[in-house]
Amino acid sequence: MPEIELKLDVTSEDFETLLASRLLGEPVDSIKRHETYFDTAENSLEKAGFSLRIRRTGTSLVQTIKATGPSAPLFIRPEWEMPVASLEPALDDAAPLASRFGTIVPALCPLFEVDVVRQTWTATENGSHIDVSADRGEVIAGERRLAVCELDLELKDGKPADLFRLARKIGAIIPVAIGVQSKTERGYRLLDAAPVAIKADLIHLETGHTVGHAFRVIAGSCFRQFRLNETILRRRHSAQEALHQARVALRRLRTAFSVFRPHLGGEAERLSDAFRWLAHLLGDARDLDVLMAKTTSPASDAKLRQAQNTAQEAALAALSSPQARVLMIDFNEWLQSGDYLQASALDEPVVDFAARALDKLRRKLKKNGRDLAGLTDDERHQIRKDAKRLRYAAEFFGCLFDDKRGQRRLAHFSDAMERLQDQLGALNDLVTGPQIAARYGLAALEEGEQAYRPRDKAKLIGRSQAALDDLLDAKKFWR
Repeated sequence: MPEIELKLDVTSEDFETLLASRLLGEPVDSIKRHETYFDTAENSLEKAGFSLRIRRTGTSLVQTIKATGPSAPLFIRPEWEMPVASLEPALDDAAPLASRFGTIVPALCPLFEVDVVRQTWTATENGSHIDVSADRGEVIAGERRLAVCELDLELKDGKPADLFRLARKIGAIIPVAIGVQSKTERGYRLLDAAPVAIKADLIHLETGHTVGHAFRVIAGSCFRQFRLNETILRRRHSAQEALHQARVALRRLRTAFSVFRPHLGGEAERLSDAFRWLAHLLGDARDLDVLMAKTTSPASDAKLRQAQNTAQEAALAALSSPQARVLMIDFNEWLQSGDYLQASALDEPVVDFAARALDKLRRKLKKNGRDLAGLTDDERHQIRKDAKRLRYAAEFFGCLFDDKRGQRRLAHFSDAMERLQDQLGALNDLVTGPQIAARYGLAALEEGEQAYRPRDKAKLIGRSQAALDDLLDAKKFWR
């Protein structure tokens, strides 16, 4: 059975409430941990996919080197641990750093620290044994500090459903959010200015990977992007770009559901519909953000700002709702242990599946986009959504075609896709802008208003058609 685990982010105050509930009972252990992370000033190790830390527990010092991300599969054992005598990195031939990064070893210096108290429990849920640990403390980078309070649930023996049943019991006592960041990642982010938004990570797949593995990687990446931007939204409320990227993440996730639909079963449909509900609630706030950026009159600005604040509060309320919290746990349970994983079709090499999926999406766009001028506004909007699905699928699978020809064609394809999205987006603004303005009592815009004044619709349709034709003329990077 593959390892089943779940990380939950909570606040320190809510953690105290959980302890008081006695759900977990008394901890079997409680220890202080202090970790110092090392890298060069240019973050050379992080960029290469490695981390190096020295952990102090009591009087003992243990150094750990980890290969993370794309680097991990290159090693039979992607983690190297050894006792050390001091807070100075000690590199030997057993670890990869001395041979791979010999020239930068003298430049290693402490960058940030993690100071936590770890408590552990052994929980029994419906006969299954689950290790529970809680780390509470802070990440420290110079003068910057970030509070950390996270729970880790790991199934040691029994059924995956029991681990998630325990997670739901915890979620019924305190608000929980699915954790997607390691403390190492938090430390590196703390070194930089607080991000205004997080774009999607690059997908790392290999031609030998199966369809099932590829789906879990892609869906996990989409969910991670959503959660990172949701966290920014909760902290800053008016983070417009984070709101946009959260919606992008949900669209990407629903595209993954659509592309892999033949292999996923009925539960995937329910989850996709639930994420559509959440994306729709975020959409109202995003529409107002766009309208605000295009509006210049003081009267319109005041009305929109009030509506914008209301929509942002509604979006935050939706993210914090019991329905959304249950959805996050449901999705992660299904992704890690759903019945769809038993389908033999998931064992097919993903490179073959990807080529067929991209062909299908391209054919649909070509068939329905032959004559944009002859379509209705709603039909052109559907073309825009179909183009986005093709774009996201290209981003999912582009790494599988990594020879020079494939990457050259992918670059041309991506450029053509970006031009198409720009033109279709402008056309969509022209059509929907007045509708959004009217919804908020701004139907009569001033003569000089810049928001959605009349433009040459025929010209925009022509430009969109030209961009679509250019995209379809671009050589397939997957063939």
